[in-house]
Amino acid sequence: MEGVSGLRAPWGWSAPSAGGLCRPHPGLGWGALCELQYRRPVYGATALQPPARETAPERPRGCGAAPWLRATAPNGATDEPVSGLGRAEPSSSGATRAHQGAPQLRRWAELRSQWEVPQAAGPAPPSRKCRRWPRRPRRHDMEPPPPRRVPQVPTSTEEMAEIYRELSRHPTLSTACIGPDVTTQYGGKYCSLYTEWSQRDLARAENVKFCRQYLIFHDGASVVYSGPAGTCSEIKDELLSRESPSGALKAVLRKVPSKEKEKEKQFLEVWDQNRKVKSIDLTVLDKHGSVYDDDQFGCLAWSHSETHLLYVAEKKRPKAESFFQSKAPELSTSDEDTGYPKKEDVPLKGELFVYHEDWGETLTTRSVPVLCVLDIESSNISVLEGVPEHLSPGQAFWSPDDTGVVFVGWWHKPFRLGLRHCTNRRSALFYVNLTGGRCELLSEDTRAVWSPRLSPDRCRIVYLENEALGPHQQCSRLRMYDWYTKHTTMVLEVVPRQTWGSFPGIYCSALPGLCWAADSRRLVLDTAQRSQQDVFVVDTVTGATTSLTADVPQGSWSVLTIDRDLLVARFSTPSCPPTLKVAVLPSAGQEAQVQWVCLQDAPPVPGISWSIRTLRPPLEQEHPQYRGLDFDAILLCPSESLTSQKPPLVVMPHGGPHSVFTAGWMLYPAALCRLGFAVLLVNYRGSLGFGQDGVASLPGNVGTQDVCDVQFCVERVLQEEPLDAGRVALVGGSHGGFLACHLLGQYPNTYHACVVRNPVVNIASMVATTDIPDWCLTETGLSYAPDALPDPAQWTDMLLKSPMRYVDQVRAPVLLMLGEDDRRVPPKQGLEYYRALKARGIPTRLLWYPGNNHALAGVEAEADGFMNMVLWLLKHLQC
Repeated sequence: MEGVSGLRAPWGWSAPSAGGLCRPHPGLGWGALCELQYRRPVYGATALQPPARETAPERPRGCGAAPWLRATAPNGATDEPVSGLGRAEPSSSGATRAHQGAPQLRRWAELRSQWEVPQAAGPAPPSRKCRRWPRRPRRHDMEPPPPRRVPQVPTSTEEMAEIYRELSRHPTLSTACIGPDVTTQYGGKYCSLYTEWSQRDLARAENVKFCRQYLIFHDGASVVYSGPAGTCSEIKDELLSRESPSGALKAVLRKVPSKEKEKEKQFLEVWDQNRKVKSIDLTVLDKHGSVYDDDQFGCLAWSHSETHLLYVAEKKRPKAESFFQSKAPELSTSDEDTGYPKKEDVPLKGELFVYHEDWGETLTTRSVPVLCVLDIESSNISVLEGVPEHLSPGQAFWSPDDTGVVFVGWWHKPFRLGLRHCTNRRSALFYVNLTGGRCELLSEDTRAVWSPRLSPDRCRIVYLENEALGPHQQCSRLRMYDWYTKHTTMVLEVVPRQTWGSFPGIYCSALPGLCWAADSRRLVLDTAQRSQQDVFVVDTVTGATTSLTADVPQGSWSVLTIDRDLLVARFSTPSCPPTLKVAVLPSAGQEAQVQWVCLQDAPPVPGISWSIRTLRPPLEQEHPQYRGLDFDAILLCPSESLTSQKPPLVVMPHGGPHSVFTAGWMLYPAALCRLGFAVLLVNYRGSLGFGQDGVASLPGNVGTQDVCDVQFCVERVLQEEPLDAGRVALVGGSHGGFLACHLLGQYPNTYHACVVRNPVVNIASMVATTDIPDWCLTETGLSYAPDALPDPAQWTDMLLKSPMRYVDQVRAPVLLMLGEDDRRVPPKQGLEYYRALKARGIPTRLLWYPGNNHALAGVEAEADGFMNMVLWLLKHLQC
């Protein structure tokens, strides 16, 4: 069977043997058995049963194969190994093997006909609104035994830095784009998959982007073969890129580093399959300011005719100068000398120091966005007119007939509030006609709307919707607008409570850029489901939902793209870095039979085990209006071989507060676990993924309900796990820092060290300096109005719910990390806490990071923060 080992093909169940067991083929490795465990049974086919003498325990949601699940060829042949059956097994380098040619494909077809089980006639699967859901998971081990010896806990600073360096090399998958189908001379189909990844480069102190391409052979129903096409290469200076609808052209927005005393330039390029056909210097044309490359406003959209490009840029500002500016002597030049004819703008006197509002955290250079169109043939750029003055446009795309532009418009009157991570800002969907400049409202104008997506048949637009104001993140609605009937329907409503076996609701910052199935009726999205993230397909006509990740290992799934029903996703767990998965979306009604294939694998990090546990607060801590709510926590523990004593516990509540830890790859928790710490990630009541009732239960109860949930969880874990109760520390940022500081003061005997990043410590003093003043009042339980000032009682309420109320009771040493450019929780919050602790004799240290904002996401700041955090914990926990 030479030449077969490199093939990658799905495979079917074999019929049970006389003893009730199905034996494994000797060529199947651990990975194939892992996938075999979760192979979905075929309706009407012969059922697989465990042996009669054994009782089948509940199937865990991990990767370990159950002992009674076996497979063999129907003829019982076991003389020759066949690798790759069941999934695209990686080679030792982590990449799947390359395609070997048509003879192997024909041989694979023969093998497939021998191995597949004939499907017996039987009833069709029952029609349900949500199908194929797993049992509620309990404690479990997620990964197979590590293939290599687990290293010991590092003892020197250099060894700790090396652990961080090693784990930080794992890249994150950010973008995927599927090329056109190509038909081979043998009638098979394949397409290319272009992916973009990002990776921390500690030596250069920056995040680097690189691309890698793959080939995917498919038959329209399943992935027949997949593998990499070449090696990866770095992407430099690309801000945005987008392929045209036909795949024949590609548009790239590129920045060109500035020379001496010159500002950075932006070029808009158009490429065909083997050359650059256009390169336009947008800076020299001076039609607008910088082009937006963020995911809040930014876009780069091809017209359906592929003759025009649409993007968003900052509106051009008039030049301003001092009243006493002296004029420089003018040199005579011609338009031919300069290359571009220039019109001299008359500078405005007295406007040099006028304040320009911006959109807050990470959007400080965004003030007045405008829609711009490039005519590719003539290279002419025009700024669209017709957008109302009170709106800031973004997330734009071409209307079905290319006669206008559809966009989201955010109200910026009376003033702009922070927009990043705030899906509650008043906005609506609009259409502006290119010829007459008429602007038409397409959605309600009293809600918050974002992430519109046009169907492949150009008939329908889906978008997400929230209530304006209120919690910044919440359970969202999915609505659909019919372009031709002008009718809007509700596809999915808000889900009050998450229950296993039903759709949890939509909790995502955006829909995938391409989310529609080829039938223009179904769409695919990912959403938090308690402490994991899953992928669902939604029927926009009936509202039926089906999980596409119900029978696969538990973790965090994210949809990258879907094109012609070829689905690309990212998967990770707390102990396994991101991997690349592909699948073909089955036909309507058969979605639960989806077959995922691993295209780019990543080995699990040894020495880490993890589990998800569910907790119910005591009766006295129940919310009077929202009784019966529970919450989750993810516990990462170092392997027993890592340490000979009980490990210390690091407690990490998330920020938000309306956010969630999902069971995916996170650098800090994984690195801490590798250094011998157990890490507890708490999704207290108010977290996303548990239903809208949970979200609504927290405003007005911050500092009490969330604090009690974390403390209850910590006490329960210390009782049930072999952890050192005398060495417990807190680590948190933003609202997680708010909770950490609260816990230090309210439970000073539990915690012995603390590290906080940009913490909220005094809501009353934060409200006048943050880019989200509405957050301060909403989470305190007060109503927000732009023209209203808090009264003395409200100021008092905000202070009483703040950690500063308990600062006199703090005993544990505190390390603070502050971003100088933080607009969300200004660094004066941390300085206020620092001075209060110093005045009370508490060991305190402050790290100040210039050029970093709220997330402290700069590569250098992130690495320095980790090392200082670890050394602080080791010192004060006496490890």
